[in-house]
Amino acid sequence: MTKYLDEFRRCIGEQRYFDAHEILEEVWFPRRFENCDEVKLLKGFINAAVSLELAKRGKYLSSKKVWDNYLKYKPYLNKIDSPYKKQYQATAIYIENLI
Repeated sequence: MTKYLDEFRRCIGEQRYFDAHEILEEVWFPRRFENCDEVKLLKGFINAAVSLELAKRGKYLSSKKVWDNYLKYKPYLNKIDSPYKKQYQATAIYIENLI
């Protein structure tokens, strides 16, 4: 998971939001039907990348709607029991500092 989160943040930093989305979707997609807080958090990060891509393309209203989805999943940061919790928290901070 560490390599995925590192690559996700790198792509976000390079404004390659679509690529960032694809990186986490690789992990999320096979697990998407699990009722698991960590999977929900991943979905939130994917939404954040989509929101940033939409804003980059000038689609601000759509970007705001998708960003609201990210915010809906953000509380899972405090709920998850994961060895990657600190990396997830760092990822959220990194994304939000761009806004």
